[in-house]
Amino acid sequence: MLVTVSCGGADNNADTTAGEDAAPAVEEAAPIVIGYSNWAGWWPWAIAEEEGLFEANNVNVEMRWFDGYIESMEALAAGQLDGNCQTLNDTISFAAEAVNGEVVVLVNDNSAGNDKIIVAEEINSVADLKGKQVAIEEGVVDDFLLSLALEEAGLSRDDVEILPLETGAAAAAFAAGQADAVGAFPPYWLTALEREGSKELVTSADFPGAIPDLLVMSQTIIDERPDDVQAIVKTWFDTLAFMEENPERSDEIMAARAAVSIEELQLLKEGTRMFTLEDNLEAFSEGDGIQYMSSAAVEMADFMVGVGFIPEAPDLNSIFDDRFVRALAEAE
Repeated sequence: MLVTVSCGGADNNADTTAGEDAAPAVEEAAPIVIGYSNWAGWWPWAIAEEEGLFEANNVNVEMRWFDGYIESMEALAAGQLDGNCQTLNDTISFAAEAVNGEVVVLVNDNSAGNDKIIVAEEINSVADLKGKQVAIEEGVVDDFLLSLALEEAGLSRDDVEILPLETGAAAAAFAAGQADAVGAFPPYWLTALEREGSKELVTSADFPGAIPDLLVMSQTIIDERPDDVQAIVKTWFDTLAFMEENPERSDEIMAARAAVSIEELQLLKEGTRMFTLEDNLEAFSEGDGIQYMSSAAVEMADFMVGVGFIPEAPDLNSIFDDRFVRALAEAE
């Protein structure tokens, strides 16, 4: 898609008809629209936008904020976005429905404790969840975490009563005593922990590598504008460098985007491990183990089919494209 921008004007000193001396039209690429939502590993995109880091890499990007994470995934699948920030298991869930295809081009981070199952005071083990109400956003990341924990304890989602709510609403319902447990990511678990006696039962730290957080682009935009996708991936690593060099300014931008205090921001960042370029190369590599995305994807797809999240696994060979992180590594 192209937007035509007219520049220039008539020479005031020349006796000419209007428009004769106008500069030729300049074609400017339309913005690539990327969705993101309230997750610590994706807040840095607000820095890239506010500090002009996309422009510094000559790429026109519009970051579109979603209050509801699932809404962002639905928008990408429907072709309303060119890219979105989402987890691997959720990408697998939506890949088959995506009208323009969905492809992982970058790993932003791994959840390392920032996704939590929080429970009421009387619950002390996963086994204690049997028959209890769990408020959770169905089919997304913390539902997956809950399912992993239940499976490890010899239970399934059928052994609990799911109270299906958007994550913010789920945390509020739990805090108000309307559920026995809740699955939440930041900043929503702060709300959940306001309930007296509440505590963490399970976190993503218990399942290392199970929740990689990603930049997923449509296959259409990759095919049509690969150089711009390359520039976006480079912008991410430029953003991480900016954060190291300007920590106070970075925290200010992220806290404002997440609508939390600076103190809360520090707490919320602790359970997120940002991925370096080297971490990305490893994650995109072939290997056995959940730290390798190709291997993790098979395990996740089998699990989601088994619990009925999706009817069948999509073509997992088509959802990864490592060319952009590899090009950066080769340029160093």
